[in-house]
Amino acid sequence: MARRRNTPLEKVLGRLDELDAANLTILVQRLARERKLLETIFDTVREGILVIDQNGVIEYANRAAGKLIGFEFKESGRTILWKLVPDLARTLDLSAEGAFEEVTGVSRELHLTYPEDRYTRLYLVPFLENNLRPSRKNMRYAVILSDITEEKISTQDRIENEKVSSIIMLAAGVAHELGNPLNSLTIHLQLIKRELQKMNENERLAKIEKSLEVCSGEVERLDGIIANFLEAVRPHPPDLQDLDLFPILEEVLEILGQELKNHRILVEIEAGSPLPVITADRNQIKQVYFNILKNACEAMDSGGTIKVRTRADDEFVFVQIGDSGRGIEQNEFPRVFEPYFTTKEKGHGLGMMIVQRIMREHGGQLGIDSQVGVGTVITLQFPQKHRRIRLLKK
Repeated sequence: MARRRNTPLEKVLGRLDELDAANLTILVQRLARERKLLETIFDTVREGILVIDQNGVIEYANRAAGKLIGFEFKESGRTILWKLVPDLARTLDLSAEGAFEEVTGVSRELHLTYPEDRYTRLYLVPFLENNLRPSRKNMRYAVILSDITEEKISTQDRIENEKVSSIIMLAAGVAHELGNPLNSLTIHLQLIKRELQKMNENERLAKIEKSLEVCSGEVERLDGIIANFLEAVRPHPPDLQDLDLFPILEEVLEILGQELKNHRILVEIEAGSPLPVITADRNQIKQVYFNILKNACEAMDSGGTIKVRTRADDEFVFVQIGDSGRGIEQNEFPRVFEPYFTTKEKGHGLGMMIVQRIMREHGGQLGIDSQVGVGTVITLQFPQKHRRIRLLKK
């Protein structure tokens, strides 16, 4: 492993005891100038930038971050981020021992109500101070906050304005996906037609049966591609009704039962007290579970464990689905919800985009925590019925 070279400034700092008063004064002035330069640069950035310690205490915030979360510079070293952004604390579930310090990447969309009503996208990544050994005490976290209020509010208008280009992009991908199975169907249907003219021999009947099986498989694959295409291009408004989230989860796990068994995947469920009722579309919530669980299966090539945990507080219901798969690289986090972005050979890249859209339309939030080589945890946050009614009345 290559040894990191010290900068000239670090070399000087290492010989502080050898400096006289005049050189110390020069050094302090130089440090002050460099700090001022860095602060000026960070304050010109539109995104909010925070540095927090392992307990969530804010050690630094640029101007944009302070404006977004109502933080003042004089509060540095005293204010805890979770108190300013309670929704982040809920989705991280800080009550779980080690839950926060173990993550290597966190992505969230948050609704802030103070000091202004804003929507933000948050990325949180850990880093170590220079030349220090990895430990909980030395760990720091960089938090990047992007204001997406205008993006979120204008989503429907933007979709209408870009409808033509979006459909063209999606149609091109779907047309490519449909090409090979359609060719395969055509060939095998031609074989069936020929063999039907010679049905007197059992051997020929066996060939027909084999061809029919191939056709059935290809038709099923086409159904999946078309269903995802239509869901992405023509989403239906949710048919809201009172729902208990847990029975729907059990239903999807039962549907995927054989596939989970074939992949040697064990499912562990940790359910607390009965979950409060939410207002949601049953079929769309079923789609959310299905897409996430399918991703979890495909992330574990040689078996593993899916852990499902449910909980609730006074305002929200949470469902966490974690896998022991390959995890998500940090540079892939911003692209997880992009259409057609996938790291799988046979993936269509629409699954998580659909999940995010459904959660938004239900007034919910979607969180992703991941560590490469360890796994990924998806947190679904649904507003309880009484909270959603209040939001709809505003």
